[in-house]
Amino acid sequence: MTISRKGEKIEGKYRWIQVEVSGLQRAMVRLKMGNDSTVTEFILLGFPDVLSIQVTLFCTFFMFYALTFIGNVIIIVVTSAGTELRTPMYFFLSNLSFLEILYTSVTTPKMLLNFLLKNSSISFTACLAQMYFFIALGSIECTLLAVMAFDRYVAICNPLHYVTVMDTSTCILLVCSSWISGFINSMVHTIFIFHLTFCSSNSINQFFCDIPPLLKLACGSTLLNEIVLFVVGGAYGLGSFLLTLISYIHIISTILKIRSKKGQQKTFSTCASHLMVITLFYGTSIFAYFRSTSKHDLDQDNLAPVFYSIITPTLNPIIYTLRNKEFKSALRKMLGLRYLHF
Repeated sequence: MTISRKGEKIEGKYRWIQVEVSGLQRAMVRLKMGNDSTVTEFILLGFPDVLSIQVTLFCTFFMFYALTFIGNVIIIVVTSAGTELRTPMYFFLSNLSFLEILYTSVTTPKMLLNFLLKNSSISFTACLAQMYFFIALGSIECTLLAVMAFDRYVAICNPLHYVTVMDTSTCILLVCSSWISGFINSMVHTIFIFHLTFCSSNSINQFFCDIPPLLKLACGSTLLNEIVLFVVGGAYGLGSFLLTLISYIHIISTILKIRSKKGQQKTFSTCASHLMVITLFYGTSIFAYFRSTSKHDLDQDNLAPVFYSIITPTLNPIIYTLRNKEFKSALRKMLGLRYLHF
């Protein structure tokens, strides 16, 4: 009897162990399935989840978005209505203003909505769409800034040929090429991101969907994506930057040849605003992308995207119109305030 009881105890103990082992195996299977499941949405964690801070951020970013929208709409309306502003420079400026409205509208309204609803989730499809349009519009801005630099180069370095070189058909062709090439560039990156597998963590440490933070969430190897980012994206951005740089090297060289200081200042004033916008755009963009793709915490990089996606588009209308006498004169005429100086 004793032996039998011991045998029953031992056998019962082994049954209990087998049940525990099988339960642990099922738990491990469930855990593995959970880790390998495809991510269907992302959580945007760009800003602290503190009510007082979020209220302040909502008011601040809403103000920036409103100023960007109003400022760029004013530029579009004035340059379209003013007959004296119907030149290639203002044609490109109105296109840039329209672009800035779209550029900020891709990310800011979603961020403001997240603050109101206290819900930072975004679906996988919406995330890819946001990334596609953000990269496309950013690429178009690179090209448009280069086109505007080329326009200033022709105006300052070859003024006698300006009318024939920068005619209407050429201006339209340059703008259309900028938009088409920007969307193609973004399509390449989006296709490669689409084929990645996302699992486990779905938290994006930024307030919008962009390539670097998404690459950090991918399960498999992202080497091909990084190569495409640096080769295709780098070639596109670097090409636009080099065209801008070469144009300004010739512009500055021509300005330095002008004998009078007053003549130098007057000539430089025609491109000073554009040069400031280029410095802001490229400075913040390069800083953000090089740091985002490096091996350090993304918490330190949330400030740079705010500059190049929210603050810089707000400053652009101010920079372009603050010291532009032609624009201010056209604005006064449109408002019926010809004798009011501001």
